[in-house]
Amino acid sequence: QVQLVESGGGLVQAGGSLRLSCVASGRRFNINAMGWYRQAPGKQRELVATTTSSGGTNYADSVKGRFTISRDNAKNTVYLQMNSLKPDDTAVYYCNAVVVLASGRYNNWGQGTQVTVSS
Repeated sequence: QVQLVESGGGLVQAGGSLRLSCVASGRRFNINAMGWYRQAPGKQRELVATTTSSGGTNYADSVKGRFTISRDNAKNTVYLQMNSLKPDDTAVYYCNAVVVLASGRYNNWGQGTQVTVSS
């Protein structure tokens, strides 16, 4: 279906910034929403931010005002700009793309990129 490759993770001090990128390939024309999720050790995967093909966005309360999701349809890329990072933001961040076909809706996931915020 759709292949997703993330980049941009790393180690940063609290208060710093990182920008994650996710490039989609494959059946890109069927992509509806794209977004970012994260999973910290011992915790469930949680939504960070999503954006629809029409430009609508949705954020977790914990990142509102600090993170910004954007999408470049020409480059088949979605970005997550993360500012004012906190140690609680430490997690593996996964890119997600929802593909809509006649047979249904399908979630596609990237391999994940590690973000570590030191105090």
